Amino acid sequence: MIIYNVTVNVDEELASEWLSWMKDVHIPEVMRTGMFTGYRICRVLAEEAGGWTYAIQYTCNDMATYERYRDEFAPALKAETARKFGDRLVAFRTLLEVVG
Repeated sequence: MIIYNVTVNVDEELASEWLSWMKDVHIPEVMRTGMFTGYRICRVLAEEAGGWTYAIQYTCNDMATYERYRDEFAPALKAETARKFGDRLVAFRTLLEVVG
């Protein structure tokens, strides 16, 4: 199993709006691609200057499925996020393989 982890730092004043949008709009759009079997949203508990940090973890069965998501669906979804929030958040992505 592969975990596609998206870590996002959001301005504190934007956090509530962003989290609602993630739950109501963005994550449902990602899940509708059919590439992922599940997801979870985690808040990072370390204190960060300038915002709150979240980790959104999507699970998929294999690397080929993730790569299809990355190539066919991710560009449009990333562009939508950029249009909505601009530079008020910073995101980086990590791939993890479940080994146990």
